Amino acid sequence: MKAWQHFKTINHHKFLVMKECFRVGLYWQGLVHDLSKYSPSEFLVGCKYYQGFQSPNNAERQDKGYSSAWLHHKGRNKHHMEYWIDYGLEPDRSITGMPMPTKYVVEMFLDRVAASKNYQKEAYTDASALIYYENGKQYHILHEQSRQLLELLLHMLAEKGEEETYRYIKEEIL
Repeated sequence: MKAWQHFKTINHHKFLVMKECFRVGLYWQGLVHDLSKYSPSEFLVGCKYYQGFQSPNNAERQDKGYSSAWLHHKGRNKHHMEYWIDYGLEPDRSITGMPMPTKYVVEMFLDRVAASKNYQKEAYTDASALIYYENGKQYHILHEQSRQLLELLLHMLAEKGEEETYRYIKEEIL
């Protein structure tokens, strides 16, 4: 098991998200972001499947056909769109995305930026989080209002950079 490497990776990710949350005024969210990653249900799986270039949840999913760590994580962290999936109201009772509070959409955006920085390292650009999102967005179950805000922020980052995007979040969104 690669416990030390996994521990360093999640600490680095958590630090990056905390730093970004503090920049926009989300202090509490920055402090408590992803604390469930230190629980045995997530941490031990992360150690076993650690690779260093992608989430260990992907490797667990490839090995078992599902990720127990991800199922645990997404049910405890409100900045994940999957946390907000529920049955719709009458007459359409299918599975649907519920509206996310704005502060969690912003944290989701910052989480994606931090994950891109964490795994891409020197290859990271302001477009990295948008490119990653675009590669999987057709599979996302996300409320339209939450999707619009997330995509606005991802595009703004790619086109205008961090300073302008974070200023916009702090002054206009939050």
